[in-house]
Amino acid sequence: MLPIMPHHDALWGIDVGGTKIEGAIIDLVRPDRASHRVRLATESDQGYEHIIDRVTAVVKALENASARRRPDTIGFGTPGTNEPSTGLLKNSNTVSLNDRPLARDLATALGVEARLANDANCFALAEATLGAARGRGVVIGLIIGTGVGSGIVVHGRVLTGLHGIAGEWGHNPMRDESTPCYCGRSGCVETVISGPALERFYRERSGRSLPLPEIVECARAGDAVATSTLDRLTAKFGEAIAAVINILDPDAIVVGGGVGNVDRLYLPETRDAIVRHMFNRELRAEILRPALGDSAGVFGAALLAR
Repeated sequence: MLPIMPHHDALWGIDVGGTKIEGAIIDLVRPDRASHRVRLATESDQGYEHIIDRVTAVVKALENASARRRPDTIGFGTPGTNEPSTGLLKNSNTVSLNDRPLARDLATALGVEARLANDANCFALAEATLGAARGRGVVIGLIIGTGVGSGIVVHGRVLTGLHGIAGEWGHNPMRDESTPCYCGRSGCVETVISGPALERFYRERSGRSLPLPEIVECARAGDAVATSTLDRLTAKFGEAIAAVINILDPDAIVVGGGVGNVDRLYLPETRDAIVRHMFNRELRAEILRPALGDSAGVFGAALLAR
C-alpha cells in the first residue's frame, strides 16, 4: 500500500509516442524540472489494448518511484487529435489508436480525468510556458520532421478548435505542387518541406539517397543539388509559414523536429522569404530553436493537467 502523499504541488504528464511512452512528474514551483521520469517501449504493433496496458504500467512506475498516489487529473500527449464531437482519436500515425475513445479508456483504466492534446500542441505549450518562447503572448510551435504540424498557444492556452485541427498547417495546399499526400490530397506543405520530402527532392536530382543532415553538409561543401534543396526549403517554408503569420500574427515561432535543426531557417534569407508572402513589409516575430529538446512533449502533457 502506497503512503498517501499530497500531489497538489505536482503535475503528471504522459507522452504516448509511436515507439515509446514517457511519463514525468513536474514540480509546480520549478516546472522546468522533472522530479521523476519513466520510459517504456510502446509496442504499438500489439494493438490498442496493449497500449492502454503500457500507459498503465508507466503510471504505476511513477507511483512507485515517487511514493505518491496518482493525481485526479493526468495530461496525455498523443499522436493524432481527439475529435471533440465524438471523443474518438483521429489522424494518428499510430493507426491502432484511430477511431478509439482513448481519453475515456485511459480515464477508466487509470481512475483519473484524462486530458488529451496532440503532440504538437504539447510541444508548443511547453516551449511557450517553460522554454524558448516563455513570456510571449502568441506562440506557434512548429514540428517539421517526418511530418509537418504545429500547435498554437495564446496567453498560455492551447487552441484546439471546433474540429480539433487548429495548427494543421502541414496540410495546407502549396502553389505549383502536386505530390500526393497520405491524407488523400496533393501538394500539401508536408509533401514539400518535411524531412522525407526534402530527401526525395535531392535523390531525384542527384541519384543519391542521403539523410537531411548529410545533404546540409554536402551544401556546405559546394554540392549544387544540395544547395538547391536548401534553397527550396527556404523558399517554400517562407511561403507556407507566411500564410499562418498573416492569420495569427504571432510573437514567436519555435521550430522543432529534424528539419528545425537546419541552420538556414534562422538566417536573414529565410526571413526575407517569409516577408515576400506577408501582408507586411517586415517580420518582427522571433524564429526560435526549441529549448526543451525531447522533454517538450512530456512537459507539455503535464501542463495540460493544470
